[in-house]
Amino acid sequence: MSLSIIIPVNNEIKQVKFTILKLLKLKKNFRKFEIIFVDDFSTDETLSLLQKKCSKSKLLKVIKNKKKGLGSAIEQGIIKSKFKFLCIYMCDMSDDLNDLKKYYKIISNENLDAVFGSRFYAKSNVTNYPLIKLILNRIFNNFVRLLFWSNYNDFTNAFKIYNKKTLKSLLPIVSENFNVFLEIPLKIISRKYKYKTIPINWTNR
Repeated sequence: MSLSIIIPVNNEIKQVKFTILKLLKLKKNFRKFEIIFVDDFSTDETLSLLQKKCSKSKLLKVIKNKKKGLGSAIEQGIIKSKFKFLCIYMCDMSDDLNDLKKYYKIISNENLDAVFGSRFYAKSNVTNYPLIKLILNRIFNNFVRLLFWSNYNDFTNAFKIYNKKTLKSLLPIVSENFNVFLEIPLKIISRKYKYKTIPINWTNR
């Protein structure tokens, strides 16, 4: 059981300690496990704090982004990761770590290229999603769903799991902002890779 978690960070000094504590508790679930923070040109003390924390644990790694932008940060994480499966996770921890365990079980047992979570299936549980943001999200995601004739309805959610070999085949990443979370699943779908969608939980932080 092997998993790399990629976390892009920019000025997350107030959150990153808590995130590390929570994620390190996952290590008992995996034989091989690493958490890769990619610092995207933070101007606070995020990078120095991560360097200090990473020096104390073999499970933690921090790298500096080479070109400013979220897409570039994720690409650097993909390139530097070591293990077969790779999850992109946001530092605010809005996504449920229990869903990460479900992701891993499904992708490893069913020989898939990716598992996409949706916050908007019947069995999903979403807490405190801002109303205006929710309306815009639903309009955009349903437009994309219809455009690509897909049953998936949460393209813009960052939290997904992939086979690393599949992700590397999608490089280079073109998007440099949050559009990267649309670019990657659309490449998976349009290139006919094997994927599954499941309901996940989300809490606004």
